[in-house]
This record gives sequence, structure tokens and C-alpha cells, in this order.
Amino acid sequence: MRWRTGRRSDNIEDRRDSDSGNLPFGTQRPLRVGRRVGVGGGLGGLLLVIVLLFLGVDPSLLLTDSGQIAIPQQAPIEPSGRSPFEPGPSQTTNRRASGQDELADFVSVILADTEDTWGAIFRERGERYSDPKLVMYTGMTRSACGLGKAAMGPFYCPADRKVYIDLDFYRELRDGLGAHGDFAQAYVIAHEIGHHVQNLLGISDQVDALRQRASQTEANALSVRLELQADCFAGLWAKRAHQARDILEQGDIEEGLNAASAIGDDHLQRQSRGYVRPDSFTHGSSAQRVRWFKRGLDEGTLAACDTFADERR
Repeated sequence: MRWRTGRRSDNIEDRRDSDSGNLPFGTQRPLRVGRRVGVGGGLGGLLLVIVLLFLGVDPSLLLTDSGQIAIPQQAPIEPSGRSPFEPGPSQTTNRRASGQDELADFVSVILADTEDTWGAIFRERGERYSDPKLVMYTGMTRSACGLGKAAMGPFYCPADRKVYIDLDFYRELRDGLGAHGDFAQAYVIAHEIGHHVQNLLGISDQVDALRQRASQTEANALSVRLELQADCFAGLWAKRAHQARDILEQGDIEEGLNAASAIGDDHLQRQSRGYVRPDSFTHGSSAQRVRWFKRGLDEGTLAACDTFADERR
């Protein structure tokens, strides 16, 4: 991606050196308040939890025969070009020494680009886009939706309109799922911002109301539609941003499609369990995620991202 000349967002809260150490020892995982959305990848125990929460699954379900289980470890795929979040050969535990300052800069640029892109789209509708905040933290942090932990992966909290991310997640996503490259990482942010857009448009509240009256299988299906729409919104952002600022380079689209495919529910379940349970999907199959991301990328309109009207999904 051509991102270095982009503007930096004023809506970053950098808590990496401040609040994680002040939280009480032994604090329990956050209560789920309304909709829970997040993105994550898998390697070892930490990655297992990240992936499960990416799928919207409580990690305690590992104790049951739910079909949502650990992801087998994969060898990382070497990217065609080095991205700012890839550690060098002498990685250390020092966050600043391991390139996180540059990665934080990257995140700020992508957030700013989503602000500019969605601001323009909302103006076309005669509406005003309200910028979300993005909180970078280390380990754990407080949110209006409860206590956020690194093991949860990135998530959007509708109660405070903030996206939360521990930057170490990107290394786990790359090494655990082979979703490499800077555009794959931008896709993660754009997906979470997609949930913010759903919140502003009232879609999230409508889905929450429907889920309150639905069976578990029906609620899962609604969650899939919500997540696929966020994928489509991520593609929409990429198209409009590229048209306005020429941000994409050769290979970027493939990185995004690979990331969308790698986190499909069927792909993760088949790798970890050997079989697939479609009724337990909460984010959509690989084919669905790729298709909706690509639809947003190809068509670049809100109308094209109506996953609730399209029965094919």
C-alpha cells in the first residue's frame, strides 16, 4: 500500500504505556454488552482464544462439543514485500524496538483514510459521519463494553464508539493464519470501522432486536449477515479510497482476499476439527467473506452491501 504520505488521524488513543498495569489483578473477562464484534487469528493458546472470539464464540465452549475449536499452527507465508508490522530477524520484547511505532503510524493513517472515505460517503447521503476513536493498548484496557483483553483480538464497542486493538495481534494474524501484507492489516481495521458504520446507520440496533427474539441458529445467521456486511464495507472503503488517493499497489487486493478467505468459519472449523457445522457459523464461510469483500471492492456502494436483502449472501 502507498500509505506513508497519508494524513494521520487525530482520533487515536494510545494507552500502550498507561492503563494496562493499573487494572486489578485477576480481573475477569468482560461481560458481553449487546453485540460483540472482533477480529483475530490463531497460534498457540493465545491465538486460539483470539480466533474463537473472532468467530464470536466464547472460549469456554472448548469444554463442550461445539465444533468451534483450536486452529492448527501454520507456517507463516513470506510476503512479497516487507510491511511495517513484520518483525526483523532480531525481534525483542521491547515494543518500540520491534517496530510498533511504525505500525502505530500505519494504523493512524488507515484510520484517517477511513474517516475521509466514510465522511465523503455520508455527505453524499446528506448525512454527517461521526468519527470513531481507535484505542491502541497493551494486554488489557477498559471499554464501555467491559474489560478488553489482547486475547480478544480487535473489536468495536458500540457503547463508546471505539475500536480497540493490541498491535501484537497483527503478528499473530500473520504467523497463525498466513494473512500477510499491509493491506491484510488495513482490512482488519476497515472491517471494524464497518461495524461503526452499521452502528451509525442503525443496522446494529435492528439486528440486535431481531436476535433477542431468535433461536440460537437464527441469531447466528443474523450475525453472519452483519459480519459479511462489514466485510463488504471494508471492500467499499478500499475502492473509494483508491479512487480518491491511489493507495493500492500490485498484490494488495490478493492480500485482502487471502485474509478474508483465511478467516472463514468453514476454513477454520475444517482445519481444526475436520468437519464443518454451518449452523454454528457467526462470521460466514471463506467463500462468503471473499464474495462480499469483493462485492464492496467492485461496486463501491452502500446498496451493494445489503446482505440482509440478498438471500444468496
